[in-house]
Amino acid sequence: MHELSITQSLVEAVLDRTGGRSVTGVNLRIGPLSGVLPDAVRFCFDVVSADTPLAGATLTIDESEGRARCRSCRDEFVLEDMFLLCPCGSADVEVVSGRELLVTSVEVA
Repeated sequence: MHELSITQSLVEAVLDRTGGRSVTGVNLRIGPLSGVLPDAVRFCFDVVSADTPLAGATLTIDESEGRARCRSCRDEFVLEDMFLLCPCGSADVEVVSGRELLVTSVEVA
């Protein structure tokens, strides 16, 4: 489960930025094409943040949608899965969003 190491890095990055202040909330954006499972991050967050200034902090994850643009027909569409195929049938698509793995904000006490 690579989400454990990703969550450890997330907690370390927040601790580096907050300077040891008590953190009450962490807000993330995770796209469906990032390869990261939001539920696994939620589980790991409580374990990794224990005994740190993030212990007990609320983790909020915005699960954005994947979007792509077809280079053939120029249509922009939602990616329902990992198959990068336009409804017109073309596989010549550009991913516009959905690969995000971002800390959008941190709330400190």
